[in-house]
Amino acid sequence: MKSQDIRSTFLNFFQEKSHLVVPSAPMVTKDDPTLMFVNSGMAPFKEYFLGNGKPKKNRITDSQKCLRVSGKHNDLEEVGYDTYHHTLFEMLGNWSFGDYFKKEAISWAWELLTEVYKIDKEILYVTVFEGSNDADNLNMDTEAYDLWKQHISEDRILKGNKKDNFWEMGEQGPCGPCSEIHVDIRSAEEKAKVDGRTLINEDHPHVVEIWNLVFMQYNRRASGDLENLPNKHIDTGMGFERLCMVLQGVQSNYDTDVFTPIIKEIETITDTKYGTNEKQDIATRVISDHVRAVAFSIADGQLPSNTGSGYVIRRILRRAVRYGFTFLNKKEPFIYKLVAVLSEKMGAAFPELKAQKQLIENVIKEEETSFLRALDQGLILLDGIVSSAETKEISGDKAFELYDTYGFPIDLTALILSEKGYTLDEKGFEIELQKQKNRSRAASEISTDDWTILNDDAVEEFIGYDALETNVKITRHRKVTSKKDGEMYQLVFNLTPFYPEGGGQVGDKGYLETAHGDVVYILDTKKENNVIIHFTKNLPKHINETFKAVVDAKQRYVTECNHTATHLLHQALREVLGKHVEQKGSAVHSKHLRFDFSHFSKMSVDELREVENFVNRRIAGKLPLEEKRNIPMQQAIEEGAMALFGEKYGDTVRTIKFGKSIELCGGTHVKNTGDIWHFKIKSEGAVAAGIRRIEAITNDAVKDFYFENNRALFEIKDLLNNTKEPVKAVKKLQEENTSLQKQIEQLLKDKAQNLTGEIKNQLQEINGVQFLATKVDLDQNGIKNLAFAIGKEYKNLFLLFATSEKKDKAMLTCYISKELANERGYNAGTVVRELGKLIHGGGGGQNFFATAGGKNPGGISKALDRAKDYLV
Repeated sequence: MKSQDIRSTFLNFFQEKSHLVVPSAPMVTKDDPTLMFVNSGMAPFKEYFLGNGKPKKNRITDSQKCLRVSGKHNDLEEVGYDTYHHTLFEMLGNWSFGDYFKKEAISWAWELLTEVYKIDKEILYVTVFEGSNDADNLNMDTEAYDLWKQHISEDRILKGNKKDNFWEMGEQGPCGPCSEIHVDIRSAEEKAKVDGRTLINEDHPHVVEIWNLVFMQYNRRASGDLENLPNKHIDTGMGFERLCMVLQGVQSNYDTDVFTPIIKEIETITDTKYGTNEKQDIATRVISDHVRAVAFSIADGQLPSNTGSGYVIRRILRRAVRYGFTFLNKKEPFIYKLVAVLSEKMGAAFPELKAQKQLIENVIKEEETSFLRALDQGLILLDGIVSSAETKEISGDKAFELYDTYGFPIDLTALILSEKGYTLDEKGFEIELQKQKNRSRAASEISTDDWTILNDDAVEEFIGYDALETNVKITRHRKVTSKKDGEMYQLVFNLTPFYPEGGGQVGDKGYLETAHGDVVYILDTKKENNVIIHFTKNLPKHINETFKAVVDAKQRYVTECNHTATHLLHQALREVLGKHVEQKGSAVHSKHLRFDFSHFSKMSVDELREVENFVNRRIAGKLPLEEKRNIPMQQAIEEGAMALFGEKYGDTVRTIKFGKSIELCGGTHVKNTGDIWHFKIKSEGAVAAGIRRIEAITNDAVKDFYFENNRALFEIKDLLNNTKEPVKAVKKLQEENTSLQKQIEQLLKDKAQNLTGEIKNQLQEINGVQFLATKVDLDQNGIKNLAFAIGKEYKNLFLLFATSEKKDKAMLTCYISKELANERGYNAGTVVRELGKLIHGGGGGQNFFATAGGKNPGGISKALDRAKDYLV
C-alpha cells in the first residue's frame, strides 16, 4: 500500500465514524507561548482540551505535521542513527471532545489496524497504565485493560509505568493514562529467540510503538495536584512513517516510499550507494529527514534565523550540511536540489510545498552557501588553534568558542583534531556548553501559577473593533514570574476592547479604573490558546468589582495607520514588481512597520519611489474601510482576498478592503486611508534568499522624520558656509578627500620603501636569527607591507614592530620567516598573544604572521624588550 493510500485510508475510516476531516495546522505555533512548533497531534487542539473554545465538531480526524527538536520532546540527536526517529513526522489522529471515550477509541483502533490495514494480530502488543505509588497515587487503568481483553489475548497486554503510559502535555494542563499499541516486525527466527514482550519500549528498531491512545481525564495544576476534567476527551496519535514501514513490509522508516525517492536523489547527487557504508548511511538518513523539516517550516512561514524558532530551523539545516560535508564529501550546496523530489512526493497532501517550492529552494541554497563559508573559516581558525597549541590536547573552551561564535560543529572539530594527531578536551567543552544552557534556561525560565477563577464565564467577547473602552469584570487571573519581567499578573475579562498581539500587530496598552479612582495599567495584551490575556504589574485592590477598561487611543490609532499601510504596501508591491510578490511576515508597531515579501532581487530607487507614490496616492484618495465579519472562507477567496501560507483560518473569516486592496485580516485599521496622512519607506533589504524586507513609517513618525532630515540639512549647509547647492559642495569635498587620500597612500608607500633599508641595517643576529624589535611610524597596513617586503630577502627573520605611541591605542605586529617557524617551532600568534597583555589587549594569527591591539601604549617598550626572550 502506497503512503498516500495509507493516509487517505486512515482519514476515510474515521470520516465514516462521523469524524470531521480537517487539514494539518501550520507547524509553527502562533498563540501558544509554551511551544515553538507543533510537536504532537493534539497541540492545535489545546484550546478545546482547556475549555477555551468549541471545536467545529466533537469528533475530528487529521494528519498533522509535527516537529520535535527542542524542549521535552527532543528527537534531534537520535535522527539518522536509528531508523525510526524523525524531526518532522506526520501524526495520524482521531479526537473526541467530550463525546466518546475508551471503549470506542480502543475498538476502532483495533478494527482499523487488523481488519482494514490487515495487520497480523499476532505481531501486535498493547500497554495500559499500571497505576502509581507517588504523590498522585493513581489506580491501574483497569477499564482499558478489560476493554483490550475483548480484542487481544492477555499475554499481549502489558502494564506500563507513568513514564510510558501516562501522557502529559507539559508541567500543567490536561493529562491522563494512555494505551500504546506496539508492533513486532522481526523475523520468525528472532521472535523464536527473544519474546517480543521483553522488547516493548526498549528502543528496538523493529519492535516499536505505532499508536498511542490518550484518555484525557485529569488536569495537572501548577501545585502539581491532579483534578478531574469536567469532560473526558480522546487524543490519539499514530506515527505515519512507522505505519508505512509496517504496511509496506520493510525494516526501516527510511525504506518506505516516504523517504526512498529522496534517498535515491541523494545517491545520484553524491555518487554514493545507500546501504554500503554505515557512516554514509547515517548522513543520508540525516539529510533525507532534515530537508523535510526545513522545507515544511519555510513553507509555513518560518525562515532560518539567529533567534527562537528560526534558530531551530537553522540548526537542523546546518546539521544536514555538516553530515554531507563530512561523510558524503559535499563541499558545495546540494540539499536544495532535494526540494523538487519532496514537493513532487508530498505536494498533493500538502499543497504549500508546491506553491512555495522556489522560495524553499532559494532559502536552503543560501543557508547552505553561508554555512559552508563558515565551515571554511572555522577550518582556518582551527588550524590557528592547532599551530599555537602547546600540548597535544586542545582545550574545551577553545573548541566551544569555535562552536558558539562561528557555528563550527564540535564533532567535526574532534574528527579533524584526531586526523592531525590531537585530542579534544571534551569534558571542558561540555562544561562550557552546560554553562551556556544554564544561562539560556535561567533567562527564559517562567513560573506560572494556576488560574484563580472569579467568574465562570467561558466566553470572552472581543469588542475592540467598535469600542476603545467598556465596563468589564475580571473572570480569572494568575501570577507569572520570569527573570526578564519579574512578577506579572495575567487578567482575563468577560469582554474586552483590548486587541491581543496577532497577525503581526502589537497588543494594545491602556488601563483599568475602579469606581474608587484606582488605576491599574495594562502593559500588554496577548492571546494564548484562544484566551485574550491582559498583563499588569499588580492586581486591582477590589478584584470582584466592575472596572472601566480603557485602551490607549493614541497608540491604537498610530498602530492602525501602520497596519492599514501594510495592506496598501502589499498591493503596491504586487502592482509594481509583479503578482509573484507574497507577504512573508510583518510587524506592526505604533512607531513603525515592517513588511517581508517574496521577491528575487534588490529593489531599485525608481521601484521604491513608485511603490511609495502608489501608497500615498491611495492615502490621498481617502479610501473608506469596507469591513466584512464572519463571512465564509470560500466567499472571501472568491471576492479576491488573499490567504497566507502558514496562517490558520477558520470556516468564517474577516475581510478588510480599501479600494482594490482586499485581505483576510483580524487586526485593527483606520476608518479611512486619509487618516494615515503620509507613508515613507526608510529601508529595503534582504532577509533571506528570495525574501526582502521594507521598513516604513506613517503619520507623526513621518513628520518627525522630515523634521530631523531638515534640521540635519541646515546643519550641513551651515558647515558648508550656507551654500545654495549643498549636494555639489559635498561632492567636491569627496573628490578632494579621495585625491588627498591617494597622496597620503603614496607618501606612506615611499616612506615604507625608505624604511626598508634602515630596518635591514638595524637587524641583529642572535642564535642564527636576524632579529629586530622596534617602533615604526606607519599605519597597520604599511607595517604589514614593510614586514613582508623585508621577509622576501631572509629565511631566518624575526621581527616585532610596534606602532608609535598614541593616546589609548597600541599595535604589535610579529613576522617570522616560515622556514624559521617550521624548523624551530616559533609562533607569531603565541608572541603577540602573550606580549599583547602588556598593552592591555590581545590578538592572534598564524605561526608566521600575527597582530595584537591594546589600549595601553605605555606597555610598548616592555613588549619590545621581551621579544628577545623568544629566541632562547
